Amino acid sequence: MSASEVAGKVKLSTSAVIERIKKLEQSGTILGYTTVLDSGKLGKDVTAIMSIVVDHPKYNDGLIAAVNANPHITECLYIAGEVDFFIKVVTDNTKTLETVLNELKSIPGVSKTKTNIVLNSPKMSTPQI
Repeated sequence: MSASEVAGKVKLSTSAVIERIKKLEQSGTILGYTTVLDSGKLGKDVTAIMSIVVDHPKYNDGLIAAVNANPHITECLYIAGEVDFFIKVVTDNTKTLETVLNELKSIPGVSKTKTNIVLNSPKMSTPQI
């Protein structure tokens, strides 16, 4: 959405909206901007959600470092509950998914994984204000 479209919706001038956006960026409220891509059209035909259990929080940093280094892992959530992490993996095929899974299982402290294959994404959105 352009600054002039936002200005029309919030009843401010375009320059006022641009100035407010700059302030929100500088304060860290706006962390970045997102483009949503169709992974299938990029040849990424397999999406999976994995749950991971680690033996102890001392192993979290190693897992997070491996997750951040892996280009197939697009999201990582540290959560409370029966598992410790949910990660989203987007790959070309199941062979690549198997490689990612085996890499994650080999990380010290990873004691359990569960992989769910995504069949469809009926809703994909970014936070709205």
